[in-house]
Amino acid sequence: MIALSDDTGIIQHAIEDIPNRPTGYCIDDVSRAYIVALQKLELDAHNVAAKRLASTYLSFMHDAQLEDGRFHNFMSYDRTWLDAVGTHDSVGRTIWALGFGMRFAPRATWRKVSKRLLDRSIQALEWLSFTHSRAYAILGLAYAVAADDLNEADIARYKRGLRYLADGLKSLYVEGRGAGWEWFEQEMTYDNARMPEAMLRAGLALRDDELIAIGLRTLAFYEETTIEHGIYVPIGNDGWYKRGGHRARYAQQPLEAVALVDAALAAYDASGEPCHRSTAQVGLEWFYGRNSRGLVMARGGGCLDGLGEHGVNQNMGAESTLAYLSAAYALAAQPAKALSVAR
Repeated sequence: MIALSDDTGIIQHAIEDIPNRPTGYCIDDVSRAYIVALQKLELDAHNVAAKRLASTYLSFMHDAQLEDGRFHNFMSYDRTWLDAVGTHDSVGRTIWALGFGMRFAPRATWRKVSKRLLDRSIQALEWLSFTHSRAYAILGLAYAVAADDLNEADIARYKRGLRYLADGLKSLYVEGRGAGWEWFEQEMTYDNARMPEAMLRAGLALRDDELIAIGLRTLAFYEETTIEHGIYVPIGNDGWYKRGGHRARYAQQPLEAVALVDAALAAYDASGEPCHRSTAQVGLEWFYGRNSRGLVMARGGGCLDGLGEHGVNQNMGAESTLAYLSAAYALAAQPAKALSVAR
């Protein structure tokens, strides 16, 4: 993470473990990196590198925001914005990171700036048109609701946005589910566990038992689909998994494993059932070689970019490395007798 970062942000891609500078930056990765830096500071409050990086990433998001509350996504290595507006997912992920910052940033100034950016972004919620982007924004608003020093108007505003997005996701589930299919869409694609996680976090924030029940039900279905004899086998992006069809087993992406970790921990928070923490551990162990190929993906603080049927992607880009670190830090922060940590 340190190797990929500079005084602008975090480089998107790598050539093996060397930053590939011509690929520039994207707010997708910068927002993920902001969360990871704050996770590190929860574990090590005096970490100088994490403090420097968190400030850099927040500055990037501040520069990226447009007047209408949305954000740029892609920036070239020479600091030129390359798009008029970012993707729906990138805007949703940035809202997620800002809400996380409001809740967990150790400095009052970082929390204040995170709130300022999130408040402006609320006007973009109706623009978010895709299931994943809405789920990401739900996570951000759920964290924002739990932030310190909010007035009643702030809380009410965040809860309205959260209710709007969560009810939309609930409607997709009600319309899409059927015999043997407890899901929000007719196909499982990428970052799948984020949808159950969003339902769980929204249900906890809004004290809505129905949303929590949907989150637990869909997470259970996802686990049945992807955990085989105690080994996590995420949906591969080489074909995805259409309802009634055959699920793709490769190429497996690290972001799927961290999503399982986070969703399982959200389920534990909602239910108190220890089995969910065991599931989170299964997600983390995917990085350490307990996967369908028996190959270690986490190496030297970074992570290989993908697990294929016949090999691995030897590059260690930002998305993969941040997925590994976030999963490890999330479990390291859990009170338990024995949990794996980043190694």
